[in-house]
Amino acid sequence: MKTRDLVALTIAGSDSGGGAGIQADLKTFQRFGVYGTSALTLVTAQNTVGVLAVELLSTHLITHQIAAVAEDFEVRAAKTGALGSSEIIEAVAAAIEEHAIPKLVVDPVMISKHGDPLLDTGAVEVLKARLFPKAALVTPNLHEAAALLGRGVGSEEEMRDAARAVCDLGAAAALVKGGHLPGGEAVDLFYDGCDFLRLAAPRIETPHTHGTGCTYSAAITALLARGTALAEAVREAKDFISRAIVGAPGIGHGHGPVDHLA
Repeated sequence: MKTRDLVALTIAGSDSGGGAGIQADLKTFQRFGVYGTSALTLVTAQNTVGVLAVELLSTHLITHQIAAVAEDFEVRAAKTGALGSSEIIEAVAAAIEEHAIPKLVVDPVMISKHGDPLLDTGAVEVLKARLFPKAALVTPNLHEAAALLGRGVGSEEEMRDAARAVCDLGAAAALVKGGHLPGGEAVDLFYDGCDFLRLAAPRIETPHTHGTGCTYSAAITALLARGTALAEAVREAKDFISRAIVGAPGIGHGHGPVDHLA
């Protein structure tokens, strides 16, 4: 199959600053030679400094976007990002079931880089119950893992426990991202339900990390759409996101975006 025939779908929010969300996902899909499609869940007025406003879209419009893509394209992998509410999560989960969308990567986006909420607090349980069992991979950072599990995650051993717990909730695999841990390395732990893979890269001291989670999970999704095995997709995506942070263009007056074409 030619790479132009490979289609990935992102179901996520819009970032008007272009560093995260749908915009980051589509740029990353393009970087990996995958045709990107999208279903918007919410719209943010956002830049590198902060989030000015958030508006959720109707579940009617969201499910119709997913149907429009799935009924016309052969979606080979998909990811979710910011979903906003329990109602949207339920609608997205039902659409994924209805259209048998494969290789789902769930990025459990809860807050923006600036600390603004992008998911209702009551929606966490719905996210775990409805989307985790459909996920080929769930990709929480330390703050998201703590919110999902109701306990702190502040060491590599606790990251291992968190990865196991995410899989116990139904996910086929987990990638717990340890970028917020102190130390000279940025360590992520991948767990496939049986074995762990430790992924480490030198820590890069920079404020320009806006959209790293979206970009990382989008890279994994694109690689899965290309037919790459999950563990290798995670490994390649880790190398890519490290280069993307190093190559960040340094634009904006706050947390700038990474280099999506690294």
